[in-house]
Formats: sequence, structure tokens, C-alpha cells
Amino acid sequence: MKHRIVVLGAGYAGAFSATFLARQLHSDDFEITVVNAEPDFVERLRLHQLAAGQELRHRPLAEVFAGTGIRLRVARVTSIDAEHRTVTVGDGAGIDRLEYDTLLYALGSTIADHGVPGVDEHAFHVAARPAALRLRARLDELGEGGHVLVVGGNLTAIEAATELAESRPGLRVSLVTRGELGGWLGAKARSHMLRAFDRFGITVHEHTAIARVEAAAAIAADGTVFTADATVWAAGFAVHPIAAASGLAVEPNGQITVDQQLRSVSHPNVYAAGDSVFVIGDNGLPYPMSCASAGPTSKAATAAIIGDLTGRKVAPTTFSYIGNHISLGRNDGLFQLVDGDARAKPGALRGRAAARVKSAIINTAAWAVSHPTFGKPNHKYRLATTREHSPDVVAA
Repeated sequence: MKHRIVVLGAGYAGAFSATFLARQLHSDDFEITVVNAEPDFVERLRLHQLAAGQELRHRPLAEVFAGTGIRLRVARVTSIDAEHRTVTVGDGAGIDRLEYDTLLYALGSTIADHGVPGVDEHAFHVAARPAALRLRARLDELGEGGHVLVVGGNLTAIEAATELAESRPGLRVSLVTRGELGGWLGAKARSHMLRAFDRFGITVHEHTAIARVEAAAAIAADGTVFTADATVWAAGFAVHPIAAASGLAVEPNGQITVDQQLRSVSHPNVYAAGDSVFVIGDNGLPYPMSCASAGPTSKAATAAIIGDLTGRKVAPTTFSYIGNHISLGRNDGLFQLVDGDARAKPGALRGRAAARVKSAIINTAAWAVSHPTFGKPNHKYRLATTREHSPDVVAA
């Protein structure tokens, strides 16, 4: 019987991991199944563009995985039974259970509502394709003169506010954040960002916490009412509760607790990558939930899986974090470098050059997902006759 590897999620981390495993492991010994709620690879980093009205390239996963031997199951993961090694999934045909020998959990993250009443019922967001399309439809209804309120001060909030203001100049866009907008940026980068907000006519309300969201307004903790035809919630990310409910050991925020090889500390046949995993970076700080986590964590998790299943030793992965790349519409942007303590360096790439660099990075990542067999060695390692989860096996 073949060793069954199930990969949950086909975002950047899941798709990269599945295709790399398919290239490295022999199909006579291994069966790889990918479960994803969407039939397409979704460029999450561009969902604010989709919401603003721009069209994104269609990338069907069936075409992405063609020729790799990967089995694609388009379904939503509803639960995991880590003790019995099963995953329950649901689609239009009903409920099914998939058995696995090795599980790679890469379900990513969604918005963090922070317990604020009304977010689920009344707010929009851009953390998933259906949500971005829902916001887009609402903006189409508003037409000229509508008012959009973006809640949050992080990268997603900044990108969403500037993209909406640039793509739909007839809208009135405001942003409210509990802290200082871009306060983590260096002085030059933050000044550039604020000039972009001024250029787009975006009103900013800092040091203001939202306590409740209603159908046509967001209410601050101090009672201030921010009326809006659409409230876009971009106040951080949270992982799905599936991992915590499965019996896997998790951190207080729900991220999966792993060892240095990104194996679950409670169930060593489960690995995690992307936003779902709790990793301490080389600087001693928790790795952020961001696009930057997908590459290193998927590299480490797949290397550990290959090492554990085939008996091979591989080199360690570096979990470094070099900075924040922020788009300010289509023709402007920032690339803020950080030091070893994740503090902003004085300089930053700004303007059209930063926008071009970010676009190139995103395009390269999407191209690499869509061409999984290009330029990668095809080793086809065999399943080892005996398997041990040992700390001597080092992740790459």
C-alpha cells in the first residue's frame, strides 16, 4: 500500500509544498492528495486588487497539478481527527473522510475579529477570494459618492485603502486604526506612505479602537460614530480553529506548535506550513503571519517530510525576515528593510521602483506555482523500510 500524504490547503505554502513533494518522492511508494476549498490557485496578495475591480489571472489547480501525479480534491476541510489520522471534508456531493499517513497542514489564516460584535455580520474583508468578490459587488452597487471605511493599520489595511482609492476615485475612503498608521516604518518610508494617503484623499483616524460594527457604521470605543456604506475589516489575521479542535497541540492563538522540523509536537506525523504554524525566527521573535512565511516554512516542512519518510538528512532552513513590501496602488509602493531585531532600517525603497519590485516578486511566485516542474530536480526518493522521527533529521 502506498504511503498517503494529504496536504490541506493550496495557497502559496500548500501548493509549493505539494508540487515539491511530488517531484521528490517516488510515485510507486507515495500518494499525494491536496484538499482545497477553491478550484483555483488564489493569489491572496492581490485580493485587494480583485476587490477594487481589477481582474486576476485564472489559475485552475487541475492545470497547475497536471502531470505531477497529485490528486486534487476540491472541498472544504471541516475537521481533523489527529488520533485516527482522518480528515473530514465537505463539498456539493456531501461529506467524506480521507485517511492519511502523513498530513501537511497549510490552511493559512483569515481575519481576526478580536471579538468585536458585528464584524461577521456587517463587515467586508479581502482575506479570501469569495470575500473580495463580495466587497467588489458592494462597491459596484455604491457607484460614485459611496463611503468606504477600512479598519486596521497593518499592511493589508494600507494596501486595501490605497488600492480602493486609486481604482475607484469616486469613492470616499477613510481608515481608522487603534495605533499609529505605519508606526513600525522608518521615518522616510512613513512620510512617503502618508503623502500617498494625502494624494488619494484618504482620511486617517489614528489611536481609535472600533468596538462595534453596524450595517452602516463602525462605532469606536469612545462612542465616535464612523458612518460607512461599506466597512472593510483589515485588523490582523487569525488561524482557523480546525487545528485546535483536532487534538493537535496549539499555541494560545491557535497556531500549531511544532519542533525545529515543523512537526507537530503532539502528533509527529503532522507537519505545518504557512500562517498555520508557530515558528520562532532567527531573530528570536515569532515569525509573522504574512506572505514571507510561506516560502521558508514550506521548504522546512517538505524537507522534514522527505527526511523522515526516506531516511535522508537535509540542511537546516533559515527563518530570516528582511522587511515589509507594501503596495500603494499600482504605481507606488514601499520596501522597508528591517534589522535583526525586526526594527526598521533608516532607508527604504520607495515609489515606482518599489511597486515594480513587488509586482515582479508576486508574478514570479505565481509563475512558479503554475509551473511546478520547471527547473526543479526530480529525485524520486523511495520510502524507507523503517521510519523514525529523530531530532537528527534536520529540516531544510
